[in-house]
Amino acid sequence: MKDFAGKVAFITGGASGAGFGQAQVFSEAGMKVVIADVRKDHLEEAMAYFKEKGAPVHALELDVMDRDAFKAAADETERIFGGAPDLLVLTAGVNTFGPAEASTFEDFDWVIGVNLGGVINGLVTFVPRMIKADNHGHVAVTASYSIFGSTPVCAPYGASKAAVFALMESYFVALKPYGIGVSVLCPANIRSRIYEAAIKTRPEHLKNTGYNANEATQAFLAETHKHGIDPRELAYRFKKGIEDDVFMVVPYEHAEQMVSQAMARYVDYLTPEGMARLEEKQKSPPTEEELKLISEREGYEIKPGAMFTKSDVGFAKARSDIDWVDPSKKA
Repeated sequence: MKDFAGKVAFITGGASGAGFGQAQVFSEAGMKVVIADVRKDHLEEAMAYFKEKGAPVHALELDVMDRDAFKAAADETERIFGGAPDLLVLTAGVNTFGPAEASTFEDFDWVIGVNLGGVINGLVTFVPRMIKADNHGHVAVTASYSIFGSTPVCAPYGASKAAVFALMESYFVALKPYGIGVSVLCPANIRSRIYEAAIKTRPEHLKNTGYNANEATQAFLAETHKHGIDPRELAYRFKKGIEDDVFMVVPYEHAEQMVSQAMARYVDYLTPEGMARLEEKQKSPPTEEELKLISEREGYEIKPGAMFTKSDVGFAKARSDIDWVDPSKKA
């Protein structure tokens, strides 16, 4: 997809963070944009921006886990802008941190429900409409750089994003005959407010968590996210990937090197000798080259010996009352 002017974009999570950056960039490219978000206050902030710009942007409140609401959103998009979206961008996501073994059913149900279920709901709702419209559009989904590595302190998130990547690779092949492109964005640290979700938007019936998540841990996360890639810059790089019809968009200068290094562990997993190599690698401090790539990914310089910053607020720890988790992993 190279021509955006006059076409319609539908963006979930479009009122803040990565989604808002995408809404800005695609609006500036001449698109009519629908921003869908679960938070009314974020929608109001975003619409104040677009109204000042005089941009053709429509906002709607949407919980991506609600399939009936997704259908209503699709109907509303067609009513407001005259047809199915040419560009479907599924970006809404949540995260929360704690030891994998402390995870509850509700931790998985919430994170996977939003990150994977929200993508599934968007695809099943919109793709048939896009095919019928025969608009040769594009489906763009925000996954995560976490798909390239293990995630022992955000297992539900890592699982959801890895599943999204596999799902979209299937759609990448399946939608080619219809002239619909597919791209997956895999960013690491983003300058966003995703950290607010664990406290402000997690549904009441899914609040039973095994993790130590509170105002202090989320404030710690906020400081980390301040260093992340700017959402507009991220959106520009995503747009370039869509224009180039690239399936996987890793938005960093040394993307090929970063992915190659991350994926090398799969070869080590195959044999006893490889497992021994992997264990030795994990014992060794990162090389200067590895630190450079990690710094690029995280958005700030990671110095030797300081790769993993410790927090005194119990970030990424289990709740203190969980009796099966190693005490060193509890708040």
